[in-house]
Amino acid sequence: MATNRPNGSIYTKIDKNIATIEFGHPASNSFVAEMLDRLTDEFNKLASNTSISIIVLKSEGERAFCGGASFDELLAVSTIEEGHIFFSGFANVINAMRSCNKVIVGRVHGKTVGGGVGLAAACDYVFATVNAPIRLSELTIGIAPLVIEPAVERKIGVAAISEMSLAPTAWKNAYWAQEKGLYSKVFETTNELDDEMYFFTQKLASYNTEALAEWRKILWKNTDHWSTLLSERASITGRLAISEFTKTALSKFKK
Repeated sequence: MATNRPNGSIYTKIDKNIATIEFGHPASNSFVAEMLDRLTDEFNKLASNTSISIIVLKSEGERAFCGGASFDELLAVSTIEEGHIFFSGFANVINAMRSCNKVIVGRVHGKTVGGGVGLAAACDYVFATVNAPIRLSELTIGIAPLVIEPAVERKIGVAAISEMSLAPTAWKNAYWAQEKGLYSKVFETTNELDDEMYFFTQKLASYNTEALAEWRKILWKNTDHWSTLLSERASITGRLAISEFTKTALSKFKK
């Protein structure tokens, strides 16, 4: 059942040594600042839970996986500082996922835009359906995918992120995302996805927790500077977000 709360929802369920975080928002599972803060806190809290070895990240409903940043909150941004604070939300989530000592498995069941692509990229292994195309639409509203770029480029490379971002109105299908390395497995239906993901996570959770944590450090090597980098990128994006171009573009989208 999808949430109708304007501030969205973050819900965590723990079953043995697997934690499942489910987020939701009535506007295509987009993120308001409060949700981003709560999601960051949830990853940090689970990182310190020694009984957990695997985290599954999923969203509510059957349509979009994630619509990116909240247009309403973007429209409300009026200063560079407010913009920096808002985009730091995505920076903080990605950094919390990056520094987490648990393997993170993503479940992407539907369309994914902007910051949602960044969340998928920050997962270690991603299950998706054929109904999960991706798009980086930031340039259409006067900003750029600066904050999520390090995570997305790490997965799909410079050429693919260039191809996506410079054609911001074009969708890339799930098989393209798999070919480039964002998705690990693609299924025809969510039932197939859930069955396979269940077996995968159960198997993964049976492995040595310490070995998984040590291996994850290697997979995320050379990213320690992201704490500073993503904050700097949030400042630049915040400045772009208060431009006349962005305000006009967002107003048109709202109408």
